[in-house]
Amino acid sequence: MAIDTTTPTTPTREPLDTPRLSPRDKLVLFVLCAAQFMVALDFSVLNVALPALGTDLGMSRSALQWAVTAFALPSGGFLLLFGRIGDLYGRRRLFLTGLALFGAASLLATLAWDPASFLAGRALQGLAAAAIVPTGMSLLTTTFPEGPARDRALGISGTLLSLGFTVGMVAGGLLTDALGWRSTMALLAVFALLVLPLAPGLLPESRTPHRPRLDVPGAITVTTGLLSLIYALSTAADHGFGRTDVITTLIAGLLLLTAFTVIESRSAAPLVSLAMLRRRTVAWGNVAGLVTFSMMSTVIFVLTLYLQEILHLSAFETGLVFGFQGALSALAGTLAPKVIGRFGARRTLVGSLTGQGALVAVLLLLGSDSWSVWIATAAVSLASMCHLGAIISYGLTVTSGVPDEEQGLATGLVTSTQQVGLTVGIPLLGVLATTSPDLLSGVHTVIALDAVIVLAAAVLVALGLRRGQSRV
Repeated sequence: MAIDTTTPTTPTREPLDTPRLSPRDKLVLFVLCAAQFMVALDFSVLNVALPALGTDLGMSRSALQWAVTAFALPSGGFLLLFGRIGDLYGRRRLFLTGLALFGAASLLATLAWDPASFLAGRALQGLAAAAIVPTGMSLLTTTFPEGPARDRALGISGTLLSLGFTVGMVAGGLLTDALGWRSTMALLAVFALLVLPLAPGLLPESRTPHRPRLDVPGAITVTTGLLSLIYALSTAADHGFGRTDVITTLIAGLLLLTAFTVIESRSAAPLVSLAMLRRRTVAWGNVAGLVTFSMMSTVIFVLTLYLQEILHLSAFETGLVFGFQGALSALAGTLAPKVIGRFGARRTLVGSLTGQGALVAVLLLLGSDSWSVWIATAAVSLASMCHLGAIISYGLTVTSGVPDEEQGLATGLVTSTQQVGLTVGIPLLGVLATTSPDLLSGVHTVIALDAVIVLAAAVLVALGLRRGQSRV
C-alpha cells in the first residue's frame, strides 16, 4: 500500500477536555498497560539481585552479564519481525501467545537449577516480550481512535512503562532481601497469570485486510542485524569495545542492517516500508525516541554509581531517590495528554527534550557533599517528567496518520527504538564514568555530553518536524 509522504500544514489544535472511557475501554487499557508494565519491570527487577543469583547458581561475575543480555537480545532483535507478523496474521493471537510464553518462561527462570536453565528462561522471556510489546501497542492504537482518547491511552501506557523501570529497581532490592532472587522472577510469572485470563474476552482481533507475503530476506537481515548490534553494545557495556567479539558483531550488525535497507528498497512487500521511514513524523519521531531513552538510561546509570560510591548511600536509600523520581513520572503521565491536547505532539516533544537536556545539565552541580543528594533527587525527578513527556509525544508523533493495517509496523519501530535506546546509551557514554580514574570527574563528563546531545536533538527534531503532518 502506497503511503502519502506529503506533509500538510499543521492546523491549530484547540484545547480538548480529557475524554471519558467506557468501563470496557478501561478494562482493555488495563490489560494492555499491565502487559507493558510487566515487560518494563523485567528490564530492571533483576539488576540488584544479580550478586545473589550468581552465588546461588554458581555464575561468575563476568557471566552475570548474560542474565541481562539473554533477555535483551531476543526482545530487541525480534521486535520488528513480530510486529509485522502481528499485522499479517493477527495481533491479538500473537499478543496472547506472548503472554503465555512469558508466564512459562518466568516460571522456568524462577525454578532454574543451573545457569543454562536460567538463561534459557531469560531468553524465552525476551522472545515473549518481542511479541507482547509491538502487538500490545498496536492493539492500543487501533482500539483507541486517533485523538484525545488515544492521547490519554498512550499517556497512561507511557507512565506505566516509565514506572515499570523504577518500580523494578526498588522492588528488586526489597524482594531479594526478603525472599531471595527467585521471587523477582516469580513476580513476573504472577503478573502474566493475572493478565492472561482477562485478555481473550476483551481484546478484539486486529490484522491487515489482506495478507501479502512475508519479506523473508528482510526479516532475516534485520533480525540478525539487530541481534548482532545489541550483543555488541551489551557486551561493550561490561567489557569495553576492544574485545574481538564486540568489534566483529558490531561490524556484522551494521553490514546486515545496511543490507536490510537495500533489500527493502527492492522488495514488492517490504517488512519496513521505506516510504514510511521517509515520513517526517516517523523518522524524526524515532530520532527523538532514541535520544530520550538512551540519554536518560545513561543518567540513571551514572547517578546510581554516584549515589552509592561517592555519597555512600545504601541500596535502599538509592531506591528512595528513584522512587521519588517514579512518583513525579506518574504525575507527568497524567499531565502529558493535556499538554499535548493544548500544544500538539510536536511542540510537546521538542519542549520535553529541551527540558530533559536542561535539567540533566543541572546535575553538573553535584559534588561530594551530602547536600548534593537533594540536587540529584530534584534534577533527575524533574528531568524524568520531561522524559516521560517525550516518550508519550514521540509515540504519538510516530503513529499519527499511519493506517491501521500498518500500526504494528509503526509501533514495532517505536519499540525497537526504545530497546536500542536503552541498550546503546550506557556502553557509549557510561563507560566514560566507569573507566575514569576519578569517578566524580567521569560522572560530570558523562552528564555534560548527555545534556549536549539531548539539547542538540531538540533543535534537530524541531527543524525536522517543522512541516510535520496534522495533529503533530
